[in-house]
Amino acid sequence: MIGVDNWSIELQKSEFYSLYLLLLRIKKQISDIKNELMDEESITLELEIQPWYVELKGKKDEWSLRFVFESQDQTRSFEMYWPIPIAQILLNEIKNMWESMD
Repeated sequence: MIGVDNWSIELQKSEFYSLYLLLLRIKKQISDIKNELMDEESITLELEIQPWYVELKGKKDEWSLRFVFESQDQTRSFEMYWPIPIAQILLNEIKNMWESMD
């Protein structure tokens, strides 16, 4: 189960794993360009790996994440938003959670 403030969503193991992989990729993308960005420069990164779409928006050291999920059979869809500074914390927590399950 993932939740922030007044909402939560329960993910199946395969959904959680695909979210984990997506977060690793978006984290790598921001890490790869971080040193090229000025402190005040705004960025937007988008990545889509079915069933997820993710958008990272902010600056090199502080950003938010927005997710859209649509199941393969289109029986379930939802959207999540993680604001600054929660996005970076949750990204690391999800990474740690998945890696501790192995």
